[in-house]
Amino acid sequence: MIARTWRGWAPAATADDYERHYATAVAEHLRDVPGFRGARLLRRPEHDEVEFTSITFFTGLDAVRGFAGESYEDAVLEADARRALSRWDGHVSHAEVVVAL
Repeated sequence: MIARTWRGWAPAATADDYERHYATAVAEHLRDVPGFRGARLLRRPEHDEVEFTSITFFTGLDAVRGFAGESYEDAVLEADARRALSRWDGHVSHAEVVVAL
């Protein structure tokens, strides 16, 4: 299994908007991706912003490509996400899950 990790930051005023976007639009899209195995969105206050960390799980890199396309190391952000966030990592990291508890 592959874990795909990405971070983005939102002003406190729009953090709830991003969380709602992830829980609805992103979740709906991910559920339709063959090989998708789950996701977690972490939220952490950081001064006057909120840091979000998204961790999505896929069966392998082919499944990741099914979500992100051939440039799968690039971040995937829809217009609603871009409106809610003030900045984000342009690239994501991928790691093999070796222990799952």
